[in-house]
Amino acid sequence: MQATLTTFTRDGRAWQPSYLLEINPALCIGCGRCFKVCGQRVMELKGIDEDGNLVELGDDDVEIERKIMTLVDAGACIGCAACARACPKDCQTHGFA
Repeated sequence: MQATLTTFTRDGRAWQPSYLLEINPALCIGCGRCFKVCGQRVMELKGIDEDGNLVELGDDDVEIERKIMTLVDAGACIGCAACARACPKDCQTHGFA
């Protein structure tokens, strides 16, 4: 059984964090909106090459088919879910860590 954390807002309302658990690469369009609202550096934009492999951006030797956001530091997520509210494709899964 997994324990959940409940804390309170300044005015006493109960609040539970909703941590970023996964980003669906099939739905992500790599727009970067989630990255812009996250102050914790939880995500990083990566490229996908013609073989479907994740590649670093800026490598001029690799042809990138499209860009997607990836989860690179899940432990840094504070559970605010701002990224989910900013995402136009609803490609993220959030829950308790």
